[in-house]
Amino acid sequence: MKQKKIPMRRCNGCNEQKPKNELIRIVRSPEGEISLDLKGKASGRGAYICNDLECLRKVRKSRRIDRTFEMTIPDTVYDSLEEQIKNND
Repeated sequence: MKQKKIPMRRCNGCNEQKPKNELIRIVRSPEGEISLDLKGKASGRGAYICNDLECLRKVRKSRRIDRTFEMTIPDTVYDSLEEQIKNND
């Protein structure tokens, strides 16, 4: 039997490649709305981050997601990301 290929994505915080299902996806919808995509199926431009508070701090400080989406990310998105990471621990 053929083994199924595991999709890999790069974390915006630590720049490590990890399996897609281990990362949290942040998505900018075609309308320009930023939200968390926990299932990984929402349409729009995506950015990934590890399920780690240290990676979130790096992303928030350096504004990497702002550059990825070419817009300013509201603090509420970062706060909801922090809550999501704390709930997963």
